[in-house]
Amino acid sequence: MNHTTKTDNINRHEFLRKIGFAGSALAAVYFGANLQSCTNERVSPVPTNLTLDLTASENAALKNNGGYVVKDGVVIAKSNTAEYIAATLTCSHEGKNQIMYQSDHFYCPAHGAKYDNSGKGLNSEGKKGIRVYTTSLTGNILTITA
Repeated sequence: MNHTTKTDNINRHEFLRKIGFAGSALAAVYFGANLQSCTNERVSPVPTNLTLDLTASENAALKNNGGYVVKDGVVIAKSNTAEYIAATLTCSHEGKNQIMYQSDHFYCPAHGAKYDNSGKGLNSEGKKGIRVYTTSLTGNILTITA
């Protein structure tokens, strides 16, 4: 049999009073640090000088209009007008790192968010837009900057 006395039991109010501010602060830090994982938000790093050699085989998709590659959290594409464009891999709808390029727009397959080449949302899932980056081409080297 399990015999407990009143001194063995503690109610929530008493427990919180006993752990005091230190416990509350620890809980706030713990839950605050885990808030990002609770929202499923994954933030792509901002490129500071990302370069791609367009002659490299891993960048072959950028030879064709509508082609794209993903590197270091950035989606780099060649638009239908043959311009190089780049945007974050992170979708603004639910923070999933799934942005891809579909011939004339950025797209997230998780829930169908669509964004134009300037990052503006094209539907309700994409209404927050996504971050786009500056691209510059020198010879065969494409540089992406924030």
